[in-house]
Amino acid sequence: MSLEQLKLSKPLVSAMTAAGYLSPKEIQAKTMSRILGGQDIIAIGPEGAGKTTTYILGVLMRLKYGFEEAPRALILVPTKEKVIEVMEQFERLNRNQTIRIVGLHADGSMEAQINELTDGVDIVVAVPSRARAVYLKLGLNTNKIQMLIVDDAADMVKLGMQLPINELANSIQKCQHLIFTEVMHDRLDLMIEPFMKLPTTIEVEDLGDSETETHTQLLYHVPNFRTKLNLLNLLLKDAEVFDKVVVFVNTRLTAQTLAKDLFDGKADDVFVYKPLFFDEAGFDAIEDFKAVDEARVLIIANEGLPTLDLSGIPFIFHFELPVQKETYLTRIVKQGDEDVIAITFTTDLELPQVRKIEQAIGKKIEVAELPEDLLVEEVTKASAQKSKLAKEQEENESYHDAAFHKRKESNAKTTNYGIGQKAIMNKKKKHG
Repeated sequence: MSLEQLKLSKPLVSAMTAAGYLSPKEIQAKTMSRILGGQDIIAIGPEGAGKTTTYILGVLMRLKYGFEEAPRALILVPTKEKVIEVMEQFERLNRNQTIRIVGLHADGSMEAQINELTDGVDIVVAVPSRARAVYLKLGLNTNKIQMLIVDDAADMVKLGMQLPINELANSIQKCQHLIFTEVMHDRLDLMIEPFMKLPTTIEVEDLGDSETETHTQLLYHVPNFRTKLNLLNLLLKDAEVFDKVVVFVNTRLTAQTLAKDLFDGKADDVFVYKPLFFDEAGFDAIEDFKAVDEARVLIIANEGLPTLDLSGIPFIFHFELPVQKETYLTRIVKQGDEDVIAITFTTDLELPQVRKIEQAIGKKIEVAELPEDLLVEEVTKASAQKSKLAKEQEENESYHDAAFHKRKESNAKTTNYGIGQKAIMNKKKKHG
């Protein structure tokens, strides 16, 4: 497909070609006609799929002239860095010098930003909290907005930006809404449902050209931290299968808390790697853990962690996903003939990290069905957490008070941990 087939103007085709875009991305081919037609869209695609360029082209096509007093397009992004990135992209592609673009973020003077808006603007690119603050000071006129765009929408939810986004959306009487995100989940749907009008959902996948050989991987999608804990307790009860296990979390405090919560702190085979307190059961070297038969579970914090030799350990759990996907990849990329099962727990808020990992390894991680006897807990503000990190996560989770909703077809469950899975694991043990 050629750029001309996107029905772009000649100046935009020329600008795209000059910027090195010789053909449209899949997401552009699938969404552009709908954007130009004024339809509400939810566009889902991985990092690098071309989402930002897609809506910039759409905005420039729909706003063909400038010199308006009030903005006609409001683009909401999660960070100052993203504001700058989008502004630079507009500068590369916008050949119409009459169209004026203003960026709003917390590092700039609000008074200066309001003055800039008052001078006349066509497109506003903003962090939601700053856009809302400027709006409340009567500095942002939303009466003429024709397009409201929310980019990196899943990141917005993770950062707790639902309130300013909804307030800004509610301030606009009628416009086209475009949502761009790496993943779609229940919390994001809760945020956008009040203002979206019969949207079309378009999803593209770009898993790369090559597939990396990894250990066997299973992904459990759960609603919250407490359900993660219940699931880990449930799986690890089977000591015959899970006879030697490492569990990765992100902080040493979480590791300490998890050790106390597992089996109500009564298990004598659960240990912490480099524990915070001298009287806590733990190991300072992973080789010592491997050598002690009675030590079955070792909880390890990613925080300041050196590279560990995980050879000889048949089960690797990621209770929390590390911040850097490279940390995860070093543990699941297959080295030699050793057979390992890597089991990952994820909530809605961690799904973007999962998608980045899948893109890096060139394949989808198999989604496992939650066990029937798993206690899936509702999240409430009264939920007791024993660590600061768990409390913070609970507060984020309380935004969504439903226990767990049906996932999208693309996230469909494909594996059940039961007799079949146990057989796979037992077979692995016999031949390991």
